Amino acid sequence: MMPVNMVETIRQKYELLSTELDERRRRLWAASEAQALGHGGVAAVAKATGLAESTIRLGQRELRHRSVAAPSRPPTLRVRQPGGGRKPHIAHDAAVVRALEALVEPTTRGDPMSPLRWTCKSTRKLATELTQQGHPISHTTVATMLAALGYSLQGTRKTKEGTSHPDRNAQFEYIHHQIAGFQQRGQPVVSVDAKKKELVGDFAHAGREYQPSGQPETVRVYDFVDKELGRAIPYGVYDLTANQGWVSVGTDHDTAQFAVETLRRWWQHMGRPAYPHAQELLIIADGGGSNGSRSRLWKVELQRLADTTGLRLTVCHLPPGTSKWNKIEHRMFCHITENWRGRPLISHEVIVNLIAHTTTQTGLRIHAELDTAAYPTGLKVPDEQMKALELEPASFHGQDWNYTLKPRVIANH
Repeated sequence: MMPVNMVETIRQKYELLSTELDERRRRLWAASEAQALGHGGVAAVAKATGLAESTIRLGQRELRHRSVAAPSRPPTLRVRQPGGGRKPHIAHDAAVVRALEALVEPTTRGDPMSPLRWTCKSTRKLATELTQQGHPISHTTVATMLAALGYSLQGTRKTKEGTSHPDRNAQFEYIHHQIAGFQQRGQPVVSVDAKKKELVGDFAHAGREYQPSGQPETVRVYDFVDKELGRAIPYGVYDLTANQGWVSVGTDHDTAQFAVETLRRWWQHMGRPAYPHAQELLIIADGGGSNGSRSRLWKVELQRLADTTGLRLTVCHLPPGTSKWNKIEHRMFCHITENWRGRPLISHEVIVNLIAHTTTQTGLRIHAELDTAAYPTGLKVPDEQMKALELEPASFHGQDWNYTLKPRVIANH
């Protein structure tokens, strides 16, 4: 292995020279450096400069050719003009990206906490569908575009999360059509969920962060709950259309009251200003937890929210065993996890600040605040209270997954 200081020296030399060299001279300079280093030189120069190893090896071949070529017949070494080379497919057909994502998105698979998103459609089938839609394209170009968009083909290994319901795929298609319909009408669509509870204090946290060499931040050896600091319970609301989110960091319990209170705060501070003419709201939620499909208290609290806001609240629950496919998981929560990697969450204020300062290059913005209210557990909802709800079940799985709560009192909002 090449010494680290040698790689750093090459990197410094390259930074000084790179702006003065064209493509051919960069290639030849890198090849000469690699040749001087001997074994392992190509890998070291590639690591230091960022040039591809194939480019450096091409330069070495050119150097060897030049050394044996007759003086009267020097080798022809082409230098690409600025902006030269084959243009990417998107340069000729910008709409193809939107068309490709529309094909892939309804059937997304895989672990949403990963930077990759997985699709079960082959590149050949996608290329065929895109061509039929008026975007002639090859399956190899589709593969390149999917990689650039953060997708990867699903492997053949079967994975199973929870129980597979026979109407699972049909429910995902139903949710997809609901989202499209609400967005076409200009009505808000949100994905809600509770993030993993976090210990508050100087505890070890997964991931690594840059620190001075030999000076890692010290944390506790054992992860026992600090009785004074307790735990943090982040509950989020993610606006699919605006790419913005709200997170309430609770300190008591993750209950239906806490979940709907977070929705209420999002609507008051972010939702209503963004959608001043909204008359309905689509909520995508998991099938369990504080916002579970069987939770009576969840429906009762949503009815109260509908009454005070005047909004028709339509709820679609994800089918069993698919909670990690919720949009909020891989569009907001994963970025929060990345932002506080390797950092001890020493206080609730630190957690709120880390969440609020989470951003992405695609424009994600998050507002976070602390919710110190008490949310007792074990509350019972009698049958009479359920009968008083203005609950309208959908024609498809209306008794469990899909329903609408209509406001009993129209509020001024």
